[in-house]
Amino acid sequence: MQNDHRSHGLWEETAPALAVADTPPLTSPAEADAVIVGAGYTGLSAALHLAEAGRRIVVLEAAEVGFGASGRNVGLVNAGMWTLPDQMPKALGPLYGPRLLELLGSAPAEVFALIARHGIACEAVRNGTLHCGVGAAGLAELTERARQWRARGAPVELLDAAEAHRRIGGGSYAGALWDRRAGTLQPLAYARGLARAAMAAGATIHARSPVTGIAREGADWVARTPTGQVRAKWLVLATDAYTRQVATGLRREQIRLPYFNMATPPLPPDIRATILPGGEGCWDTRRVLSSFRLDADGRLVFGSVGQLAAPDFAVHRDWALRAMHRIFPQLRGIGFATHWFGWIGMTGDHLPRLHLPGENALAIAGYNGRGIAPGTVFGKAIAAHVAGDLPLEAMPLPVSRIAPAPLRRGRELFFRAGAVATHLVSDR
Repeated sequence: MQNDHRSHGLWEETAPALAVADTPPLTSPAEADAVIVGAGYTGLSAALHLAEAGRRIVVLEAAEVGFGASGRNVGLVNAGMWTLPDQMPKALGPLYGPRLLELLGSAPAEVFALIARHGIACEAVRNGTLHCGVGAAGLAELTERARQWRARGAPVELLDAAEAHRRIGGGSYAGALWDRRAGTLQPLAYARGLARAAMAAGATIHARSPVTGIAREGADWVARTPTGQVRAKWLVLATDAYTRQVATGLRREQIRLPYFNMATPPLPPDIRATILPGGEGCWDTRRVLSSFRLDADGRLVFGSVGQLAAPDFAVHRDWALRAMHRIFPQLRGIGFATHWFGWIGMTGDHLPRLHLPGENALAIAGYNGRGIAPGTVFGKAIAAHVAGDLPLEAMPLPVSRIAPAPLRRGRELFFRAGAVATHLVSDR
């Protein structure tokens, strides 16, 4: 089961359960002010904020709440995207670039405020994150990133090698960028907490209800499932890398990148005290990056690019053990107890896309592995637009046309093979 695409590994084991009866399949016709397809961070945030505004909301989810990347990721609540701050205006223009930077810079604060307001039990820790520099090139990248964020008043600090080693508890990094705005959480627990909050506000969530067709009928949208349909004035598509039968254009514009995580058993207290004593989450500057963090019970969660399916699985598992023991020699003799993987939706410029599939319809996709904070605030912005409180031109992203990614399937195979090749030879 751990290698199955349905597995959420550690996160499924430790997230507070969401009662199956609370999110039953759709079995009859329903009407709503808005129908939202996808019960990840974006869809659930939109549902919550719209329900709080008094709108009738129905969420349709093909599998379970948080089934996709929202329930499988590392759990790093980061500010910004991969794109450097100075590049945002160049990519999005002088209006949307600064607007998106400001929104994403404050997005972690929005996430942690939402968690506090709704009492979401998701192991939330806001002690920052450490972006770890590998070699001189990695340090140069972090130095420039720090300069650009500090020019905008962001509370980031470039740590030297000694301080990075002290905070991490291991490794030989050239330095690290400490971002105080950021933090960590249990990703599946956060998704389920958003779902509970949305339902408490009046939204209805139907899990195990794959949308098989979407049609415009008069002034309404009709979303059909195998056992029912929802008629609504507004349609929101929030399926990202897990887009299925409908809205296939959204799937074709993304490069799907697999990312896995492996978790140790709870570490002995004396060893746990030596690793990330400040509770930060980490990732490095390698092209095939590594990430690591502790959960609330002291398990080390270690991840990288790769698909945990035969024959790739053994390569990634063996590399993860070697890499973990290189960074943290005190963990030699300790292995992994659980493992899982999911899919990231990548775009060519590492920025998400906002689309208008039709009148009174919005679609957003392409989080590029940065979905927790951006997904939460984009969901809120979508809700404000649907409620009539935020005009389209005031949205954080410009509207773009759906454009298929060139050589999509070939590039997906290339990235998968590249991760295998890298992990086959690294850390030996």
